[in-house]
Amino acid sequence: MPQTLTIRPLTRDAFLAFGEVLEADPSTMKLINGGNTQRFHALAQAEAEGDGARVILNIFRGQPRRFPYELTMMERHPFGSQSFSPLSGRPYLVIVSEDEGGRPGKPQAFLARGDQGVNYRRNVWHHPLMTLDEASDFLVVDRDGPDNNLEEFFFDQPFLIHQPSL
Repeated sequence: MPQTLTIRPLTRDAFLAFGEVLEADPSTMKLINGGNTQRFHALAQAEAEGDGARVILNIFRGQPRRFPYELTMMERHPFGSQSFSPLSGRPYLVIVSEDEGGRPGKPQAFLARGDQGVNYRRNVWHHPLMTLDEASDFLVVDRDGPDNNLEEFFFDQPFLIHQPSL
C-alpha cells in the first residue's frame, strides 16, 4: 500500500537542506542600468565538478502528470547542481528527499508557484520534473561533461501523490 505524501508550499526555509528557492528576494535587490532594472543578486550557485565539466543552459518542456501519481523513483546528480526556473508561469511540484546512507529517505513534496524556481544542490535526491495541468517550459541550468552525472533509485513501495489544490 503506497504512503501518501503531503504537499507543502515551497519556501526558502523548508527547502534549505536541498538547495535554493529562486525568487525575487528583496534583501538581494540592487538597482542597475541607471536605476531602471532591479537585479536580485546571487540567488544560487551552479556546481559543476570534474574534468571537462561546464555549466550549460537548457529549456525543458515537461508534460503534465496524471493524478493520483505513484512516485516510484528518485534521481540525483553527483557532479553538478541543477536548477529549474518556470518560463510558462505555471505552478509545478518539487519532490526531494534527504540522503539516508546512499539512498533517498521519505520524499517531501512542495508546490512551487509559477514565479519560483529551485536549484537542487549536487547530490540531492529529487524526482524528475513534475508539471501540472498542461505542458510547461523551464529554463534549466545544469552540468555537462564526460562523467555520468545521473544516479537513479527505485523504491520497493511507491509513494502516492494526489492532485494538489491550485
